[in-house]
Amino acid sequence: MQEEALSPRRRLALEAPLFRLLAINFSAGVSLAVLLVGGLMLLNPGNIRGLILADHTPGVALGLLLFGFIVTLSSSAMGTAIMAMGRRQPEGPPRGSGRFVAETVGDKARSGQLHDRF
Repeated sequence: MQEEALSPRRRLALEAPLFRLLAINFSAGVSLAVLLVGGLMLLNPGNIRGLILADHTPGVALGLLLFGFIVTLSSSAMGTAIMAMGRRQPEGPPRGSGRFVAETVGDKARSGQLHDRF
């Protein structure tokens, strides 16, 4: 079979990093939505499988449920990816002690370094 050459406009769209980022995160959201709807149908919480399959057109109900999850999860995945683009990568060694704040406060409380303020 002879491969068709991509038009310059289509090739430009596929090579754009933002488009690729959005496409990858959209597909991740779709995958997660399909898994979620499949899990709901498998686990059957609140007899949702029985309600959907008892309808005259279960495909419509299932499609609407899937569409709602796709819109929600894909948009949140794409939005998170876009917001994370502005973060700078840390340079040099990690800062801080590498301990959780609760551990630090607990250590200070046990050693008597914290004063009772209340």
